[in-house]
Amino acid sequence: MGRVIAEISMSADGIVAGPDTSTEHRLGKDGDLLHEWMFEGTDAEAGFAAKLFEGTGAFVVGRSMFDMGVDPWGDDGTFKKPVFVVTNRPHEPVVKGPTTFTFVTDGVESALRQAKAAAGAENVVLMGGGTTLRQFLLAGLVDELRLHVVPLLFGAGVRLFDAEVGAHVKLERTEVEATPNATHLTFRVLNSQR
Repeated sequence: MGRVIAEISMSADGIVAGPDTSTEHRLGKDGDLLHEWMFEGTDAEAGFAAKLFEGTGAFVVGRSMFDMGVDPWGDDGTFKKPVFVVTNRPHEPVVKGPTTFTFVTDGVESALRQAKAAAGAENVVLMGGGTTLRQFLLAGLVDELRLHVVPLLFGAGVRLFDAEVGAHVKLERTEVEATPNATHLTFRVLNSQR
């Protein structure tokens, strides 16, 4: 059985999206700076970006991430795997090439059940945004947390851990690797309820 992996980029001060998120600034003002390591980085960083898709059978995202990302993701939907969108607004599935976005309105547990069924023996990756990741952590549904920390103090924006994630989520660091444009931290979540 695959793992449930929460993966997100953030600034050194915990920002996962800049201020003033809009269709013009889908990751908030200057929020693209948080992901430059993926697209303009070194070969080592490209390896970390590729790891996101290795062994992954399905993805889960929040509705805001879908709304802001669906156009930039292009005609193939980027993921090329099933994507489950946690939302409270019903929507018919969206198909972009090999990527199907299914909208789940009955909570994170349901989204995870559907994603695990689609992924089979492969992993399910929770892509964000921050609110969605916190919901999964609070529910005890995450096996592994991967943080890509960009050497930047953002100052303002959406903080990853600005709300409750559960009573002391205990982590065991399993990997640390520094590349020129980010520090990549991997933790096993010790008090997962899965």
